[in-house]
Amino acid sequence: MVISSEFSNGAARAAAHSVRIIGGLWKRTHLPVLDMHELRPTPDRVRETLFNWLGQTLDGLVCLDLFAGSGALGFEAASRGAARVLMIERQLRIVQQLRRNQEKLAAHTVEIVHADALNFARGLAAGSFDLIFLDPPFAADLLEPALNVCLPLMRRGGAIYIESSRPLTLGKPLILQTEARAAGNLPALESAQRMGWSVVRRGRAGAVHYHLLRHLASQDRDILPFEGETA
Repeated sequence: MVISSEFSNGAARAAAHSVRIIGGLWKRTHLPVLDMHELRPTPDRVRETLFNWLGQTLDGLVCLDLFAGSGALGFEAASRGAARVLMIERQLRIVQQLRRNQEKLAAHTVEIVHADALNFARGLAAGSFDLIFLDPPFAADLLEPALNVCLPLMRRGGAIYIESSRPLTLGKPLILQTEARAAGNLPALESAQRMGWSVVRRGRAGAVHYHLLRHLASQDRDILPFEGETA
């Protein structure tokens, strides 16, 4: 995942860091990640929790990793059987590392696109995805427009995973708690609730809040068999 849109001095160094795939075909495989301030890979513990929520296999699902960054979420989904994983990343150096990791894994179900995430997503067909990973740069205030773009892309019975610097809380309406707008309403999140979406799982790891959104009317056509209690 990506924190900001600008490089810090000396940030783009060799691929000295790595992420570890937790489960599936490539379990325990370490993938190099560029040592850049911009990159914030989803921690192992958070990914393990997420994929426990989703179920251990994602066989046949179509996934979108909209702000791919390290690729930790997208490669994990592919390892667990996703039929297709589309990764979007706008920074060329990061894209090049993602493609090296794709080659290392022979990850033929993964497609990596070098593009601006929101601009590219606006051109995708409605109802294309079962699972979307949505982790925009925290400082860029992109969660609202990204969610607004992603909602029409979802298939019934699927889910949206969100990481943010503040919790999404289910109220009337669904509100993203931010320092600037702690008591305010974000139209995209209000729209999500009006469309029947709800935060069904949530957690926190340090400064990162993570959530799973699901359409409330989708129980009769579940694609993802969520486990455990609701949030």
